[in-house]
Amino acid sequence: MIRTHANAELTESLIEQTVTVCGWIHRRRDHGGLSFFDLRDRSGLAQVVFNAKIDAPLHEQAKALGPEYVVKIEGVVRKRPKGTENPKLASGMVEVGATSLTVLNPAVPPPFEIADESEASEDVRMQWRYLDLRRPVIQQKLLLRHRIITQLRQSLNEQGFVEVETPILTKSTPEGARDYLVPSRVHPGHFFALPQSPQLFKQLLMVAGLERYYQVARCFRDEDLRADRQPEFTQLDLEMSFINEEDIFGVMEAMIARVFKQELGLTLAVPFPRLSYAEAQARYHSDKPDLRTPENPWAFCWITEFPLFHWNDQEKRWDAEHHPFTSPHPEDVPLLDKDPGKIRSRAYDLVLNGTELGSGSIRIHAADLQRKIFEVLGLDEGTVKERFSFLLHAFTYGAPPHGGFAIGLDRFVALLAGSASIRDVIAFPKTQRAVCPVTEAPSAVSPAQLKDLGISVVNRPKTGG
Repeated sequence: MIRTHANAELTESLIEQTVTVCGWIHRRRDHGGLSFFDLRDRSGLAQVVFNAKIDAPLHEQAKALGPEYVVKIEGVVRKRPKGTENPKLASGMVEVGATSLTVLNPAVPPPFEIADESEASEDVRMQWRYLDLRRPVIQQKLLLRHRIITQLRQSLNEQGFVEVETPILTKSTPEGARDYLVPSRVHPGHFFALPQSPQLFKQLLMVAGLERYYQVARCFRDEDLRADRQPEFTQLDLEMSFINEEDIFGVMEAMIARVFKQELGLTLAVPFPRLSYAEAQARYHSDKPDLRTPENPWAFCWITEFPLFHWNDQEKRWDAEHHPFTSPHPEDVPLLDKDPGKIRSRAYDLVLNGTELGSGSIRIHAADLQRKIFEVLGLDEGTVKERFSFLLHAFTYGAPPHGGFAIGLDRFVALLAGSASIRDVIAFPKTQRAVCPVTEAPSAVSPAQLKDLGISVVNRPKTGG
């Protein structure tokens, strides 16, 4: 390897040893014949000293270094002079006396300072996101995201789950938001849809006998954006067979308690409080109540028994409150023909500090009941056959009782990181206009590409975005 140590590995145990470190020039301080450089890599900062009395040509070479130059430095680790130690840094007790310098790549001055606190606007930082990501405060949030996902995976692995990837190019089905459509060149006039969730596939995996599935899944929804929404986002998705609500709650609580113990050093009280939808509305006038108090700064609760349907006054029809695959409460099934608005579902949301982290439900696993739900939703036989025949057909081969949950990872990480926006914890987020500032996507494509797809564009834009 080019380097022998990362910056954070430079400790007093290495004093008098020769090391090679690499990174970016973070800042410099010149004191006559001494030049001090803070070298930055992912692990943190290290102080490097160039001394004109020891090596005048090397000291002169170092004068040419500018901010964000990528360099390799060889030198001897030594204890910092008394009074100059920095206990906030892992390498803060030592410095590297440089003996050689290699510029791996020069750099033009960045459009904003690479520092934890930046005065640059979010628009500017997002345009140069690859530079914004160099800021230690942002890198720490991505590293937190990595550790959280690792803990979630390990918890599910230990509980007998199997990670399975499901298709990104799939069929358009109604799940509450607009689909992103992908035209097929091979089948002109036909379209794939990017999945709003892996809902149907994870149910098919239960039919397949996997029993316990999970996936860190990419999901896509063409909806109006805000601080906690993105057109593409990540969720931890899971499904289980032969279970009830309490089984789901237990799996989720064990998983989240592990993350809080490992990352925050906190022991969560489990089980989390349970409130029915009716109770939450009556007591808090919200289905996302904030139950925080002054010990209890992290207040989880489950909201259960949501309505199965809500009335769409504009379309004059019943719509699914969550999605059409949610099981009704067994006691309320007779109301399907009488009063659908009074039917409770076996759906549940997990709420943290007044924010919905995710939702799930016990699913319908019987074809007859699923057909009845479609009927209440006003889907005719032709529509049902076109969109869902594969699912109903699968149910006829012996679908087990099953249910699942999906937690919004971007939202969860943002809460634990103390970020006001999920954009802070996504490497390359879209803006609130659903535009990627780095690549300037979406953009127009060539007439030849459209011709291949059999597509013509009305009012073709001159530029993308």
